[in-house]
Amino acid sequence: MNDTVLWSVDKRGVATVTLNRPQVNNAYNGELIAGLHAAMDALGREAGLRIVVLKGNGRHFQAGADLAWISSVAGQSPRENELVSRLTAEAVRRLDTCPVPTLALIQGGCFGGGTGIAAACDVVVASEDAIFSISETRWGLMAGIILPQLCQAMGLRQVRRYALTGERFGAQEARRLGLVHEVCPTGGLEAAGDRIVEAVLMNAPAATTATKLRSLASARAFVDDGELRDLIDEHARTRQQAEATEGLASFKEKRKPSWYPES
Repeated sequence: MNDTVLWSVDKRGVATVTLNRPQVNNAYNGELIAGLHAAMDALGREAGLRIVVLKGNGRHFQAGADLAWISSVAGQSPRENELVSRLTAEAVRRLDTCPVPTLALIQGGCFGGGTGIAAACDVVVASEDAIFSISETRWGLMAGIILPQLCQAMGLRQVRRYALTGERFGAQEARRLGLVHEVCPTGGLEAAGDRIVEAVLMNAPAATTATKLRSLASARAFVDDGELRDLIDEHARTRQQAEATEGLASFKEKRKPSWYPES
């Protein structure tokens, strides 16, 4: 256990999972990924679980990968890089296939892996101040392990724009694209979330689980083990290539990457 992910369950069976690295805008590292797995393990043992509410502590929901951590991982062995990618991919898949409804409440920045977390949740509410970006290519990385969920949420056509440009877009655009279901006033996430929780609690638990899992199956939205293995392998290899080295260096040095054309 560590304090990068906090979780609790109330007497109604409503679980709250909170990403808790506000000092780095909840960017994920090995500890946060381990914390997500630990939270899901613990919630899987909870009898009477009805819904999981996912939040980010502080000003931002989730700012993607901790790039300093990514740089340190890239310098390790191919096997270590594969393990990191596997743990990350499996955390997203577990959230995607969680047998009870999942609700993400998003404020501030939701970048890179944060968009994958959002896409893996059943319901997403964003406050008006939320900003989104599928930003991996800016740093010479790639979003492979979250692309299945993003394509399901936004559609291939929109992913082809935003994953290839890395553009930022606001909450209303995220709603138009399908990544977000509802936009609420800044400061209104708790109230908006409470309404959705109440709606879920009115529904029969077993019927709700069956409906979710059948919906995923009908849409061919499950990521099977073979596809997951391919995604993990590609994700790990990209991290150790020259473009990632240069992209991460440009972030650290606050400069344009070498592939940006000279004027």
